[in-house]
Formats: sequence, C-alpha cells, structure tokens
Amino acid sequence: MAAQDAHRGPHRDRARPRVVSVALVTGAGSGIGRAAARELLEAGWEVVLAGRRADALEETRGDAERALVVPTDVSDPEAVRALFGRLDRLDVLFNNAGTFGPPGPLEELSTEDWNAVVATNLTGAFLCAQAAFRLMKAQDPRGGRIINNGSISAHVPRPGAIAYTATKHAMTGLTKAISLEGRAYDIACGQIDIGNAATKMTAAMDEPRMDVRHSAEAVLYMAELPLDANVQFMTLMATKMPYIGRG
Repeated sequence: MAAQDAHRGPHRDRARPRVVSVALVTGAGSGIGRAAARELLEAGWEVVLAGRRADALEETRGDAERALVVPTDVSDPEAVRALFGRLDRLDVLFNNAGTFGPPGPLEELSTEDWNAVVATNLTGAFLCAQAAFRLMKAQDPRGGRIINNGSISAHVPRPGAIAYTATKHAMTGLTKAISLEGRAYDIACGQIDIGNAATKMTAAMDEPRMDVRHSAEAVLYMAELPLDANVQFMTLMATKMPYIGRG
C-alpha cells in the first residue's frame, strides 16, 4: 500500500495526481463504517475493510479495486495482530466498530452482555489504536491519524444503554490519551460524535435522523487534514434530535 502525501489538504483538487493514502475502517460492513469506506474510496484512497462478516465487507467493496477485505473480530487480539500484519503502511485508522448491546434497565443487564459491549467498543478500539500507533510510529514517512467514532452517547446517555454509554464515554478518554502520546511521533487523534445517522442501527428510533453520507463526508474531511492540523472533537447530528436537553 502506498505512502501518504504529507502536503495533502482537505480542499485538494481530486483531479490532480497524488500519492495514494491508506486507510483502515473497522466495522466497515454496514452503517457509518460502510459509508465512510465508500467515501474514502471515492476520494482515491486505498481502504482496508475490517469487520466480522466477510459477505458484508464484500458488499461494501463492490467493484472497488483499491479495497482490501480482511474479516476481523476487533475484540480478539490475535485477529487484530493478523489484520495489521497485512499492512506495510497506514495513514488513517477509522476506529468505528461498535455494538449497542441489548437495551434495558441496568439492573437486568447480564455480565456477559456487558463484557461483550466493552470487548468490542472499548477493548477493540484500544487494540486497533495500539497496533496503528506502533505502525505509524515506525513507518517512513512517520506519523498518521486515528479517528475514533464516539457518539452523542459520549456526552449524554440514553435510557437503557448503560454499557454503550460507558464505553463511549471511555472512548473520549482513549482519544485524549492517544492525542497526547502521539504528539512526539506525528500521530494525530480525533473523535467524531455522530447523532442519529440514518442506518439500520437507528431505524427503530422515533427521532429525527440525517443522511449517513454527512457522517462519511465528515470523516473524509478529518482524514484529509495535514498532520499539523487536527479536529480534536467533532459533533455531527440531526438538527432536531434530542441532544440539547433530551426527553
């Protein structure tokens, strides 16, 4: 996979030849991950598609020639090591894989269900960020960008979603720690908090939603910033969703 053009900016002319950049999208088989992966491909990136379901990843890839499908369970350290072992270089990690878990009162949530949400949303994000950090620190040219998918739930909870809420709050701490430790190695880290993108995950919500393409375009904007600039936190949401005072 090709190296990054360090002078590329978000408003570059896509018709001009450039060095191809490499992005890895986790949870690329559906929803925001699929939309972001396709947006990156459309913009000329090489994209590694990671997720649990090979058939869903193949659907995301379609006929794109610059996409590599690598079925991966991000909660499995061995699977993450194998995923990153496929890469010679990485310019952007979109740490997107996540699960909501079964909704319901906190007193009824089983330990098994709690652990499953933590394993994917938090441990999986950490494992991928750690592997990306090691690769970005050692590669030449050095550096890269990690974009964590937080959520509106990284700020305010929904009723009946304690595991999801806790892991998304923790994602903010992960983002800050990576940002701090990455400074010395030209590794930027930011977080996008998305509210009610129109995906299967939000289909049952009785709330305003927005086109998922807006989320994908925002991820692309963050990805294509030069490494001397960073979107630390971005909140993108359906204008009328109940965030500024829920209920």
